Amino acid sequence: MQSKIKNDLGTITFENEVLARIAGLSAMECYGVVGMAAKSIKDGLVHLLKIESLSKGVKLETLETGELVIDLHIIVEYGTNLVAIANSLKDNVRYKVEESVGMTVRDVNVFIEGVRID
Repeated sequence: MQSKIKNDLGTITFENEVLARIAGLSAMECYGVVGMAAKSIKDGLVHLLKIESLSKGVKLETLETGELVIDLHIIVEYGTNLVAIANSLKDNVRYKVEESVGMTVRDVNVFIEGVRID
């Protein structure tokens, strides 16, 4: 699926993969986030994704109003404040996506799929 911005000069079309990669990279910048997560359909386990696959931990929905809803599935570091991580993540992802592509982000939903213990 694609997201579009229309103005009097024309239309800009973004593939969801591009937006998901921006959101995933922005999420990885936040303190306490170890990585993005993906569930295996086969065995139901959550797997930590490599840097090349960050967009698989991100789900995007473009609303009829042109706004984005972003779902982030993350794995966090043990011993960190989960609420602080989620709030920081929401702010950072919203800011980076809106500044990068000029689209309004309506919601950023954070799903903590696991905790990494060193």
